[in-house]
Order: sequence, then C-alpha cells, then structure tokens
Amino acid sequence: MNKITIAKHHFKFFLLLLIINTALFAQPTFVKDSLDSYVKREMERWQVPGLAIAIVKDGKVIVCKGFGVKQDGKSAKVDENTLFQIASNSKAFTGTSIALLNNQKRLLLDEKVTKYMPDFKLYEETSTSLCTVRDLLCHRIGLQTFQGDFLNWGSNLSRKEIIEHLALTKPVHPFRYKYGYCNAAFITAGELIKNVTDTSWDDFIKYHFFEPLAMKHTSSTYNELMTDENACIPHTLVNGKIAKLPYTNIDNMGPSASINSCAKDMANWLLFQLDSGRFEGKRIVPFSVLAETRKSNMISNDVNSKIFKTKHFCNYGLGWQSYDYEGRRVWEHSGGANGFVTKTEFIPEENLGVLVYTNTDANSLYDALVKQVLEAYLNVPYRNLSEKYFVPTNNGRITEQKELDSLSQVVLLKNKPTLELQNYVGTYTNSFYGEVEIRLLKGKMTLHFSHHPNNIGKLEYLGNDQFLCTYSDLTCGVQVLPIKMENNQVKGITVKVADFIDYLSYDFEKVR
Repeated sequence: MNKITIAKHHFKFFLLLLIINTALFAQPTFVKDSLDSYVKREMERWQVPGLAIAIVKDGKVIVCKGFGVKQDGKSAKVDENTLFQIASNSKAFTGTSIALLNNQKRLLLDEKVTKYMPDFKLYEETSTSLCTVRDLLCHRIGLQTFQGDFLNWGSNLSRKEIIEHLALTKPVHPFRYKYGYCNAAFITAGELIKNVTDTSWDDFIKYHFFEPLAMKHTSSTYNELMTDENACIPHTLVNGKIAKLPYTNIDNMGPSASINSCAKDMANWLLFQLDSGRFEGKRIVPFSVLAETRKSNMISNDVNSKIFKTKHFCNYGLGWQSYDYEGRRVWEHSGGANGFVTKTEFIPEENLGVLVYTNTDANSLYDALVKQVLEAYLNVPYRNLSEKYFVPTNNGRITEQKELDSLSQVVLLKNKPTLELQNYVGTYTNSFYGEVEIRLLKGKMTLHFSHHPNNIGKLEYLGNDQFLCTYSDLTCGVQVLPIKMENNQVKGITVKVADFIDYLSYDFEKVR
C-alpha cells in the first residue's frame, strides 16, 4: 500500500471518528446554552426550593446536577447525590422485579395471585378468583385512581394490613373494565416476592438493581432517608407561600412508593434501561425482562392535550406508562409524595432519558422541564412549556384561594351550630377505614384518626351542618366536612382529604 493510499485511509478513519464524536456529543442549544438560566428562572416562578436533573444520551450522562437548596431559607445546596423521595417512580423497580421472576419461572405474570398468596382477597369473590399478577401491576382491578390511599398513605398499617383491606375496598369500576391507579395492588405484587423467594422486596431490589447499578445513595426506608445528611427537605405551598413539611413515613407503601434516590443514581437506572438491561457493559437482566415491563396492558388515560397535540395514546405496562411523542414511543413515570414530585422518562429510539426531581409537591415544573428537554432533542421549535403549565395552574390556585378565604370569612361569622358542640363529640366508624374521633377541649373541636395519629383536623363550624377542617398534615389540605343529621341527632360525618392523596370522600357513622 503506497503512502497516498495510507493517507486516504487515515483521513477516512479520522473523518469517521469526527462524525461519531459530533453525533455523540453534539447537544441541542437549549441544553448547552440555556438550561441553567431556564431552570433557575422557572424555579423562581413555581417557588421550587430545590431541583435535580439528569440527561442521558447515547450511553453518556450529559447533564447531572442540582439547583437551589435542600431546604427553603437554608444555604445547603442540592447536588447530584441529594436524595428525594421518588415515590411512584419506585413502581418500575417492582414491575421489573416481577418481570425478572417471571423470566426465571419463579412466578408467572398470568398466574392467579391466590396461587402465591392464598389469603389474597378483593371485595368481590369473582374478581379474587380472576386476578392475576399482571392485573396488580397495570391498575385494572376495578378501583378508582388513588382509591383507598385515604387509609393507606402515611398510616400506621403494615403492608400485610393494607393488602387485607383490599377485601374491604368496594370497587368503583368492574374488574378489568377501566384503568384505576392503585398503590395497594403494587404493594401486593411486591409482597409476592417474599412469598416466592423468601427475600423481602427491599432486599430484592437492593441486590438486583441498587448494587449492580452502582446506586450507592439509594434506599427504600424512612430511617435511611432520615439519617442521610444529603437529603432534601419536603415543601408545599400554604396560602401562596412555601412551607416546610416533615418526611412522611411510607415504608408500608414500599413496592409502590418508598424508594429514596438522587439524580446520579437514577441516571444509572436510565442508562440500564436504554442499554437493553446492561450497565457498563455488564448484563444485569435479559432485555426480554425490560420488554415485558413495556408492553401495553391497559389504556391508562384519554388523550386530549391542548399542549401536546401529537400525543395520541397513553398505555400502562408494568410500572411504566407509555405514550407517543412527536412520532416516538416514550416510557415514563411520575411520583408524588408529601413535599416531593418527580418524573423519569426515556425514548429508546433516540437513546435519550431525562429525569427531574423537586422538593415541593406544588409544582408542574418537574414535568414541564422533562418535556422541554425532550422537545429540544426532537427539534421541536422552542416554546416555554413551564409557562404553559403555570398559567392554568396559577389561575386554579387563585380560584381555590378565593374559596378558602371566603370559607374563612364564614367561620368568622361564628354561626351557631344546630346542636351544642358536645353533641358532635364521639367515635365514628367506617367499614373500610375504621375509627375517627371528634373531641372537644376548651371550646375547640378536633378530628382524630385511628390510623393517622399525627394528623389532627381542626374543626370550625360554617353553617348548614358543615365544618371547615384544617388538617395538621398540610398535604391533606383544608376541606369542608358535612355532618349527617336525623331527628335533630348527629348520625355521621363525611371525611375528605386533598385529591393529591385520594379523590373519594368517606362516610363515617357515629357509634358512641
């Protein structure tokens, strides 16, 4: 081979490397030049104290960093290792765990739950006999979205007791008829792991995912979050101002919601998802396991989006929701816990993944920012998605605040209750929840919950046999609770908490 030929080969090789490197490392202008300023500006708009973001593309971590502070009013910064309660982003770990056991034939997704958990019961006997492991993981057992979380979320019940209460939860929909997001079903699926492996869900995900994916800061328990010095403090908005919250102990929600993680660790989870089940060249699970979690099992939402007009479907797999976005298939999940909302998304066709975690539950920036990054990579003309999310949200907040202010003014009128306050005092029971108690001390009425001893409702009379209830757990909000009267006697009370926890209201009968 002559020198000219050799030189041509060298040039071609150099050109190939240049093309590969350009394709690999070229990033959209928004990501390269505008991301930091955009995030800081929009965090201020939404009053988000702290945020973490990771972007992975073509097998590389492009961005992994924190913004803002771990606690409002304090100086400690959020970084890539700062922990957030990622809440329902935990579900993909549970779905992948069950898919792995299905691959190993240690349990089967389409086998009846009662084969692995003989005592398992739903409200209806027929549903119990039909329910498969897959049904648990794709939200189609008949319950309405969040139904039962009034009892389950942050309560003193064990996972076993939550599963037992499924037998007392009257479904809103027929079995397999309609999607209804169900945390208790995922808890049940996670507990099946212990039944077929003698290993707890917590240990199983640690051994199979946290350790091989070098997720060194990730944990699954309240105590681990409480003792980690680099953990975010949760926040919410009260009367339009940011307020600190205590951590909520959701160990009992484990397989549905209890993982604590950070941008750096979850970036590894995204790399694993986008590399067909490998991490750093090592096979962690067969790709068929991941493929099983991504199959569409249930239509999850009606699509009618004014913002995303190219979105046509939305389906649920096993811990992942999928939808179409600018002609690509996207897998995603969000998570919400008291004081945290988080989002994880990836597009295998683009070898692209994005996550955004925030330490306030009163924002949609966590979702808007993920979509903003996706649109930048998909060459969609720039539009400020955060602003598009914010305008209707803020209008809703203004309306809600006016309603609350109006109710507060009614309280100040000091309307006289139908009966003397002592007549409302007593124990009330609901067949699903159990007992609540109304107490009277120094002329002040309070509502107490047998399964949420740390949440106390302050009751103030409005009129028309209704009380305004302000919960000490700020996430539960402020609600109007009607009293049921018969023959000038108190017969019951209807209890409601914020939709963030449970959309339904629950009727309690006065028993003593």
